[in-house]
Amino acid sequence: MYSRILFPTDGSDTATAALEYALDVAAAHDATLHVLNVADTNQDSLTRIGGRVVDVLEGEGRKVVDAATDRAAERGVETVATVLQGDPELTIVDYADEHDVDLICMPTHGRTGLSRVLLGSVTERVVTTATVPVMVVTPDDDVEFVYPPRRILVPTDGSRAAGLALASAIDLAREVGAGLHLLHVVETASLGFDVRSVVASDDLDARAESILSEAVAAADEAGVEPTVRSVAYGRPYREIRSYVAEHDVDLVAIGSHGETDFSRSVLGGVTTKIVRSSAVPVLLRRETGAVADEGSETSG
Repeated sequence: MYSRILFPTDGSDTATAALEYALDVAAAHDATLHVLNVADTNQDSLTRIGGRVVDVLEGEGRKVVDAATDRAAERGVETVATVLQGDPELTIVDYADEHDVDLICMPTHGRTGLSRVLLGSVTERVVTTATVPVMVVTPDDDVEFVYPPRRILVPTDGSRAAGLALASAIDLAREVGAGLHLLHVVETASLGFDVRSVVASDDLDARAESILSEAVAAADEAGVEPTVRSVAYGRPYREIRSYVAEHDVDLVAIGSHGETDFSRSVLGGVTTKIVRSSAVPVLLRRETGAVADEGSETSG
């Protein structure tokens, strides 16, 4: 399923911790891990691109990738190490395309801290532009990640983006023998207590069952069974997080709507909130090609 995995790293503590998970993924799939450091030529302090300042950054980058490849060698994982100059997010996405990468695995934040993940960070921009799946990891000393996953959760709203996430989750579950959990969250915040809200609630319940039935059928057709299906009521991101905790989920697979999804979801979208707060790694699939529905927030 994954034969070439890209791991961009800046040598931060977070990236170093995320490396262990990337190595778990590579080892499980017998994949080559491409370790990439980008000497950021966008920094305001760099006035001599191609000169000594950038050479220093490249030297630091080489130390970073060498440390990562040494660790990979200890784990028996084959690596390709590269240091490049350029705009980090563009360079990462271009590298993935040029080297036929199957998966990008990276932490939610690096040297700039978590708050910046919602305001233009490298991870955000990679998620919103990459044409391949992106595995986002937030290392936590109190949480031990498991790969291959035993249980994969797919929050679905029936959208095209959710369908892409479901397809990736089905492929992964089939390859590693994981259990597949499907969740649809009925948003109840806008429902009141008049007759119209009761009718709306019935319609939403019927839609939830239809969405889940289609998802279960797709899993069954691929030979992934038994599949657990659930409907929850409330705020989608809260219900997703609760489900992860209550069912010992190891991985969440979720869709992202188009190139502008993260810029919109900074103001409250489900996907961003899950990426920011998930206690387990998140596999993101971005909707490309067709224009995403402007009225759709995100999967779940």
